[in-house]
This record gives sequence, structure tokens and C-alpha cells, in this order.
Amino acid sequence: MSAELLSKSRLIQDLKSLGLSAGQTVMLHVSVKSLGWIVGGPDIVLEALLDVLGPTGTLMMLASWEDNPYELADWPESKRQAYLAECPAYDPARSRADWREMSILSEYLRTWPGAVRSRHPFSYVAVGQHADWITRDQPWQYRDGHGSPLAKLCELNGSVLLLGSPLANVTLLHHAEFLVQVPNKLIDRYTLPVLLEGQRVWMDFEEFDTTNGIVDWPEDYFESIVKAYLAKGYGQCAKVGAADSQLFKAADLRDFAIAWMEEHFG
Repeated sequence: MSAELLSKSRLIQDLKSLGLSAGQTVMLHVSVKSLGWIVGGPDIVLEALLDVLGPTGTLMMLASWEDNPYELADWPESKRQAYLAECPAYDPARSRADWREMSILSEYLRTWPGAVRSRHPFSYVAVGQHADWITRDQPWQYRDGHGSPLAKLCELNGSVLLLGSPLANVTLLHHAEFLVQVPNKLIDRYTLPVLLEGQRVWMDFEEFDTTNGIVDWPEDYFESIVKAYLAKGYGQCAKVGAADSQLFKAADLRDFAIAWMEEHFG
């Protein structure tokens, strides 16, 4: 069976039916292929979203950084030395988004007119009225904590939009991991090159473990949290194109996640 044809006008209609409206601040997670065959190419999804949000709305995504040496310490010596010697520094203005992991739309949004990107190598990118404030001064340490783009998304009463994206991909829950009061949260430390005053500097970073989780847990607890949230009847669900999609209030989901973690991890 051929993929469903999805035009911009149909996308706009479906997004509005899901609950998207002008003036909202929205963090996007998307599986482009799940939507169907998009007439005009994947960037039409961004056009449709920005048309719905309008000039007073803001669209943001996790961009990260393509081919970053996050796992440097675990690499074979030859690869490690090559990256230590010549890996370019992370430059918010030029370094590509990690489109293989995040979605091709993260790179498309990075290069969108008016896009603003945060300074941390595990970066966020945004377009719209609040883009500059959301991405400004992302903390170097504990990047998803106080003052982070995720914290600001909640301050703005923003939303999280999943278009065919796995429930486990809700990055907002890293902010809940930072805030939750549970014992012995696991900490991650790593070193990455960043561009500071025109020079490449290898900087040490520390944060609660966003890769393996803040506790040793037998399942992907992000997926468990979002499933539990949906089971309570929270959030809005609908098809966008061919994709099962969800729209969540960011602060509400954050608070639910904190309570869930305290109950299960505390």
C-alpha cells in the first residue's frame, strides 16, 4: 500500500483538530515518515506548524550536535586521539543538528529564517516570538535544569507536540529528572569541545544522567510515565496525517512526571 498523501492544508487542518492554535509555544518531536508522503517535502511540516502558531507563537526542538564526541572516553584509542586532535568545536551558528537521532526537521529548523540556537552542545533551537529568550544562556552544567529551554517552555505555559514520535522521546522529562527529589540520582560527566571567543576549548560538563536514567530501572520509564499520563485522560490525541499524535501541557506533564518518579523511585 502506498503512503498517504499529505498536503500542507491537510496538515494545518489536522494540527488544529489536535488542539494547536495561534500564539502557543510548542516543543516538537516528530517522525516524518509516520505522517505519510508530504507534498513538497518534510519542511512543509514546519511551514504548517509555523502558519498555525502565527507571529506570536514559538516552535522549538532539541537539536543536539551531529557527530559529537560525547562517548569519547569509551572509544578506541585511535578514534579518540583523532577527535581530540581535530574535532571541530561546537558552534551554535554552524554545527549541524543531530538529524539522524533527532529528526531531519531539527536541522531544517536550525537553518530556518530567524532561528536561534542555544550555546550548550546538546542544544535547542527555536523560531518565533520567544525563540531568543528560550535559547538564551542554556546552563553549561545541568543543562536541563533551572533556566534551561525546558524550564522556560514550562514558564510560558507551553506544550509538547508528538507527531508519530515514540512516547519515550519526550525530552521535557529530563527537566522533571532534574527537579525530582529522590535519593542517589545518577550523574553523568563528559568533555566536549566548544567555541569560546573564537577558540576551541574542551569543557567539562556534569548533569543528571540523561542517557541511562537517573536510577537503575528495568524499563524505559519515560514511556511508562507518558502512558500513565495518557491513561489518566490527560493530553489531547488525534491523527495528524497517518500518525498517532499527542499534545501535552508541558508544566502539567512535568508535575505528573515528578510525582510518578517520587512514587516509584523514592
